[in-house]
Amino acid sequence: MLRIAVPNKGSLSEPASAMLHEAGYRQRKDRRELVLVDSANEVEFFFLRPRDIAVYVGSGRLDIGITGRDLLLDSGSQAEEIMQLGFASSTFRYATRPGTAKDVREFGGMTVATSFAGLVTKHLADNGVDAAVVHLDGAVETAIQLGVAEIIADVVETGTTLRNAGLEIIGEPILESEAIVIRRAGEATDDPKVQQFLRRMQGVLVARRYVMMDYDIRVEHVERAVALTPGLESPTVSPLHHEGWVAVRSMVPSSEAQKIMDELYDLGARAILTTGIHACRL
Repeated sequence: MLRIAVPNKGSLSEPASAMLHEAGYRQRKDRRELVLVDSANEVEFFFLRPRDIAVYVGSGRLDIGITGRDLLLDSGSQAEEIMQLGFASSTFRYATRPGTAKDVREFGGMTVATSFAGLVTKHLADNGVDAAVVHLDGAVETAIQLGVAEIIADVVETGTTLRNAGLEIIGEPILESEAIVIRRAGEATDDPKVQQFLRRMQGVLVARRYVMMDYDIRVEHVERAVALTPGLESPTVSPLHHEGWVAVRSMVPSSEAQKIMDELYDLGARAILTTGIHACRL
């Protein structure tokens, strides 16, 4: 049975469970439930603190985990990223009071406060900067006001919280993070159960990005229409009972669907429909 770690709380928790549900797996109904066995899919889910997931997977206690890239790298555990999941995107940045520093290379002799001490320590070392790192659990933006540090390093989404604290973002991003699937470093991923899990998750990602588009069009316009809707392999083209017309079916990016529908209509296509895709295998 495949043993999978899932975040039990925080910004990763609900999107991860929603994605697993879309992939056909059972998910807990009670947030206090810590272990859930999905016998039909031969999977056992363990709901853990997001920060602990990389440790459990890296130690080999669990086979696969869903966590953030920032949490994986901060943990220093023997686990590695094997798939991006496309949600919980964030940027990890330095911030300070205006005029303190403009770049990480100016941090020498200063103190940096962060909830990601391992990640920051490595980043400073990689840049040859000798600075102290103080670990804090949350609300690190107050560290400068209270005199604990001159610099902070934290996850930034809009930057509003930092600006409200009188701070400015400086330097290049330390890290671009998002939700990922992890596996023990060096562990083979050709296990059939692991491959099935990855295919299912990939299927959800594709289903979220595409819609199925159907339309009718005159035969003489098919080639131009197909150029607008090439699909993943090629579209399905079927003759209609009405002579001179064909029906076309193709997957198109959902973000471009409205524009494509307009262009098809101008080309003479009619009965243009889009349908959501709930699951797929490519």
